[in-house]
Amino acid sequence: MRARVFVTLKPSVFDPQGTTVAEALHTLGYTTVTGVRQGKYFELEIDTPSNDEARRIAGEVADRLLANPVIESYRIEIAAEAGAGA
Repeated sequence: MRARVFVTLKPSVFDPQGTTVAEALHTLGYTTVTGVRQGKYFELEIDTPSNDEARRIAGEVADRLLANPVIESYRIEIAAEAGAGA
């Protein structure tokens, strides 16, 4: 199974990197971009046939290592390895 973990800052946390990227986009003429939030993306290959077990393991990994629960939240997507192409 492939678990995709998307880690982002909580909405209440100031995101200076996102602000800097948004300002740079405005300078480049992308004035319709009204905000940017930065984050992290991880792909975990988990050797289990069960979606539920893959989600449980990915959640434990995110809680223990990938995300700082004080300032970040995460979401997990699970895909079978054969169909995980895109």
